[in-house]
Amino acid sequence: MTNLREYNSYGEDLSKLLRLRTSPIAVKMLEKEEDIPEGAIRPKNDYGYHLAQCQAFAMSRRGRKATIAMLKEDNWCPGPISAYGIVEPREEYVGFPYMVESEVASKKLSETSPQFEYGKYIGITRAPLETANFIPDLVLVYSNTAQLSSMLLAMKYKEVILVTSDFDPLRSCVFSIVPVILNSQFRITLPDTGEQYRTMSGEDEIIFSVPRDKIKELVMGLWHFEEQNHGYVHRYSHLDFGMQPDFPQPEHYIKIFKEWGIEA
Repeated sequence: MTNLREYNSYGEDLSKLLRLRTSPIAVKMLEKEEDIPEGAIRPKNDYGYHLAQCQAFAMSRRGRKATIAMLKEDNWCPGPISAYGIVEPREEYVGFPYMVESEVASKKLSETSPQFEYGKYIGITRAPLETANFIPDLVLVYSNTAQLSSMLLAMKYKEVILVTSDFDPLRSCVFSIVPVILNSQFRITLPDTGEQYRTMSGEDEIIFSVPRDKIKELVMGLWHFEEQNHGYVHRYSHLDFGMQPDFPQPEHYIKIFKEWGIEA
């Protein structure tokens, strides 16, 4: 079983190997107040203000220190606390008339939102993975698409999997968390318009959600490609840009080309 220090080291490795601009985020759902990590900031109690979930994620990943726990009273956005099961969900998502053209469409919008069981959790906490003092349920990595490609390749090395996602321009704080925990599978999520507006997430940023039991495999895959010495690299930290014809081929390319009768 992975211990806390190992998770912290995985955070350090992810930041180093991917040259991330912001810290990977450790995320944990809270079932009772005793689960709140020691030293965690409670926005309403400690600072006298509320936050949206995306704002708290931004504070942790950019500050690289902040551990923030949010219960019902700390929140300033209805979508996540409903989807997290912290409050009783409304029958319909508030989407008509400003987002969709009919009440029927609004109901359909509500049905597409994944949800935890009402009452299972009282809140959520997050912290930079490098310094988190709790075992996460999942890790969020905000990256660019080249860094995401390296992570997807790293997972292919260990498990030969394809990561599938359906995309929504809304509720990134929901889609990056709820289905990942419910199904224990990876997910790619677009930062939603609220996150872009309220936290200034980069136009080139995308979110990769990693279940707790897959973080080790991700880091091992990244290290595998980091340690390769051939010219054809799959590692973000050593990307070489150029448009060289007849570029040097790795040995396995040469072998395949010879089998096909192509000059190598």
